[in-house]
Amino acid sequence: MYNRPIWKPPPRRARMPSPRAFRLTRDMVAARARDGVIVVTFGNYAFLDFILTWVRHLTDLGVDNLLVGAMDTKLLRELYFRGVPVFDMGSRMVTEDAGWGSPTFHKMGREKVLLINALLPFGYELLMCDTDMVWLKNPLPYLARYPDADLLTSSDQVIPTVTDDSLENWREVTGAFNIGIFHWRPTEPAKRLAKDWKDLVISDDKLWDQNAFNDLVRKKFGQPVQGDDLVYSYDGKLKLGVLPASIFCSGHTYFVQGMYKQLHLEPYAVHTTFQYAGTEGKRHRLREAMLFFDQPSYYDSPGFLSFKPNIPKSLLLDGAHTVESHFELVNYQVFSSIYIR
Repeated sequence: MYNRPIWKPPPRRARMPSPRAFRLTRDMVAARARDGVIVVTFGNYAFLDFILTWVRHLTDLGVDNLLVGAMDTKLLRELYFRGVPVFDMGSRMVTEDAGWGSPTFHKMGREKVLLINALLPFGYELLMCDTDMVWLKNPLPYLARYPDADLLTSSDQVIPTVTDDSLENWREVTGAFNIGIFHWRPTEPAKRLAKDWKDLVISDDKLWDQNAFNDLVRKKFGQPVQGDDLVYSYDGKLKLGVLPASIFCSGHTYFVQGMYKQLHLEPYAVHTTFQYAGTEGKRHRLREAMLFFDQPSYYDSPGFLSFKPNIPKSLLLDGAHTVESHFELVNYQVFSSIYIR
């Protein structure tokens, strides 16, 4: 079933395969990988719409060497019957949203680290992504430009260190390395880092996986690799590159700064970091940018909002300017709006 085209569902009235069919195996990855690369995300049912958006963007770009890890059986079933290649992570996760910093949030972080450790021994390059990001351009040719890198990571950098599409100048990167988008090669240094990272997050269930990653990577950091794009890090042998935040965008560099526009570059990705209002805020940001995969009916409201700007002078200019008078003005304008059906 892993050779089936994405978005092609199983035959009508087909039964759900046995749990064994969804176990992560080398053969499963081999069936989906292309040119030695597999692209992976994971999540629970609360992020179904994000996952479908993530898959839709990749398939629209012609990238189908992907897999989705399901952290609960509800998501597993939903993705299978929608024709999305999915495997069971065995996480037994709840289906609700995991708030940032909650025990469930930290569990999801540990599951990501365990997943990386499970995938790297299969011998494929791994582009690991969070579900709250979308791809705008096929990243695989870009990543292939740096074949010597053991690891290429995104970052929270908000000031550009380069003005073209080359890797960031690692000497000038002050933002944290962000593990929402990073590309692993199955090298020995990368596998050692993944194992040490796993041991670290398992030892403390309150440790944020991203902080642990940054601490490990920066243990030995600063010796340039020949060519200067990469830096030796972690154990002094792992070759690390930092993806440019202008085109592998954070929520700040994409939505707030529009850094790619300022530098006249084409963005590859946007990760909805630096956002308010939790998951709802991330979803809204992507919808505002028309990057979220919604049913056409979402954008086709049956009515429209009509507003006639007629504000009494007394509300606008008279009296003291206080919080109360401000809300009198706001409420007047809100009640002046008429929804026409």
